[in-house]
Order: sequence, then structure tokens, then C-alpha cells
Amino acid sequence: MDDTRRTHRTDEQPDEGAAHPSFMNVPGSPVETRRQMLIKVAWMLLWMLYLAYPAGELLHGGHGLGARVFGWVCLAGFVSAYVLLVIFRSTAGMRPRACQVIVATMIVLAVVATFVFGGAFLTLFIYASVCLAIITPVQLAPRALVGMAVLTGVTGLAVDAGSDATTTFALSAFLSGIAMTGLQRLVATMKELREARAAVAHLAASEERLRLARDLHDLLGHSLSLITLKSELAGRFMDAGKDEAARAQVADIEQVARQSLIDVREAVTGFRRPTLPVELAAARTALAAAQVRLEAAPEIVDTWPGLADEEAGALAWALREAVTNIVRHGEGATVCAVTADTAWEGGGERFAVLEIADDGRGPGKSQPGNGLSGLEERLALVGGRLESGPGERGKGFRLRAMVPLREVSAPAAPTAERS
Repeated sequence: MDDTRRTHRTDEQPDEGAAHPSFMNVPGSPVETRRQMLIKVAWMLLWMLYLAYPAGELLHGGHGLGARVFGWVCLAGFVSAYVLLVIFRSTAGMRPRACQVIVATMIVLAVVATFVFGGAFLTLFIYASVCLAIITPVQLAPRALVGMAVLTGVTGLAVDAGSDATTTFALSAFLSGIAMTGLQRLVATMKELREARAAVAHLAASEERLRLARDLHDLLGHSLSLITLKSELAGRFMDAGKDEAARAQVADIEQVARQSLIDVREAVTGFRRPTLPVELAAARTALAAAQVRLEAAPEIVDTWPGLADEEAGALAWALREAVTNIVRHGEGATVCAVTADTAWEGGGERFAVLEIADDGRGPGKSQPGNGLSGLEERLALVGGRLESGPGERGKGFRLRAMVPLREVSAPAAPTAERS
């Protein structure tokens, strides 16, 4: 297949080097590559279009050569300080003192340029207010922005910019700074949510390990104690010349050891079987790394409380395969929606239905890969089936996994206990 075309194919094992390319860093996280830094600076420079007002004043304001050179130097220094602040704020080792010096320089340049060239340079105060909101703690930001608005108004009145223009620029500086403060809080909240999701995934994996440890302790503790006891009895019977009784104890030891091996294998098999809570937490992390938003209700894992382990494991495999499919082959996908439902078949049998859909470019004309074939076989082993194809209106890719909804009955209490 041509490397320039990505299609929906799933595989159990990910290809090396097939990671989803990331050209933009996640909001609130440090920039990781030089490409990300260049793209972020380019986006920030788009806002510099509003500097057309002071630039027009320098070009058509009738100022002398020396004044124009001084004005262009002020604008260049202002833009350079702005870019430096963006770079410092985007790196992991940000220097607060350097950022404060940069913002102070921007404010000084705005005041000086406005006094020299007039009200057209009041635009610089809006940028300075936004940068001040970026470096100021949230608790102190409103006071600092009020002070910035007052400075803008006083400067505008001092240069006779007009009451209307002065009020407009002062109000714009204050509101722009408040908006940036809210954005900073939003970015901080997003960062906390990412850390919380990572913690949830880690706790889910730890819970599985603890469950396996408890199961192995319960299984092997009892079995090994019984083997130790019967070994001591077999030794005593051999010393007493009771060979038949010793052989019976050895036979019991062999039976207990075989049963213990079976129990351990079953416990390990249950540990290896994926579960919906764990796979959902892993899906959030994987999709976030691929810059795809996961839309799934938290209570989705409790939709079928009585679902058997084998059927639940098959649905968890379906979720894992679908997420792998989106991360590796979902070109253009930005949203992954996971929904759970219950369906009735014609014969009166209930099915648990897990549907995963994305908004990418869809499967195109490609054929299902090994991952989908293997997943279909897993579902068939528990009496389920797999449906896959384009999403609604032919957009994206949709995977629908169905398994029989069989209620798990509680085990009967033992009627007798063999000593």
C-alpha cells in the first residue's frame, strides 16, 4: 500500500514508527520539539496584525526620518519581547524573573512610543496587558489589569488621543487581560485533568496486580499448607512401615499439586484478560497522545453489571483494538465516541453492544486487517459478532461489538467439606 495513504487496518501489535505525528503540543504542556515551537510562535504572531495601526502611523504620519527609525526600533523591540515571552513560557524551565523583565520592557516601550507618536500606539497596551495576565498569579491578576487599564487611560489622555479612543483602548486592555487570565486557568485545569487520568490508569493497573496477588495468596497458601501437612504425614507413615497409607498421602499430594497448577493458570488467565475500566483509562491516555478527544460517559463500565468475565473481556479487547485502529490509521480523526447499549435479537436473546466511532476519513476501499479478523474470532468464541464500516453519513469509521448478555449466577454454597 502507498505510504502516503493511511487506511483503517487494525493489528494486534503496533508497527514500529507508526506513531501518530504530533505537530502541535497539547495546551498546558511544554513544547517538545522545535517544529512545535515554530508553529506556536507563528500562531502567536498572527495577533500582531493589529500592529497595522502604529505601523500606518509611522508610514503616513509625516514624521521625520529619525522619528520613524526610532518608531520601527520600538515596534521591533516590542515584537521581539513578545516572542521571547512566548518561548520562555513554552519551555519546561521557565524563568519567572526573565518573564517579568520582558513584560516590564513591553510596558515601557508602549508608554514611550505613545508619548512620541500619539494615540495610534495605544494598541501596544493591549498586548502588554495580555502578557501581564500571563505572568501574574490568578489572585493578583485583576488588580494588575485594573492598574494596566488606568495606565492606558492616563497615557491616552496625556497625548490627547480623545476620550472615546482612550476609553476603548483602556477597556480593551482590561478585558483582553481578563480573557487571558481565564484561559490560563482553563489550561491549568486541563493539565490537572491529564494528570488525574494518568493517575486513574495507574491505579487501575495497580488494582489488577493486587487482585492477582490476593488470588495467588489464597490459592497457593492453602494448597502449599496442605501439601506440607500431607508430606509430614507421608514421612511418618513411612517411618512406621505403613507403606499403603504413605502412598495414599503421596497420591493426595499429587492431586493437590495438579489442582493448584490449574487454579494458578486460571488466575493468571483472568489477570491477562483485559477489563473495560482499565481499557477505558488506557484509551484516554492513548487518544490524548494522538490529539483525539474521547467522548465516553464515566458510567459506561457499569452498563452491564451482570456480564460474565469472558464476554466482558471480549468487549474490552474490542475497545483496545478500536483505539489502536484510530491512533494508527485514523487520519483526520479528532473525536472518538464510545457508547454502550443493550439490543434484543429476533430469538429473544439479549446482547451487550459496545460501539466505537471516530470522525476521521473512514476506511476507504481498504480490506479489514488482521486485527479485525482476530477480534471477530474472539467475539465468535463467546457467541458474539463484530460489525465494522463507515460511520454515520459515510464519515469516519465505526466498530460495533456484540456479545450475549448472560447473567452470572452466584455460586452455590458447599454442602460438605472434606477434611
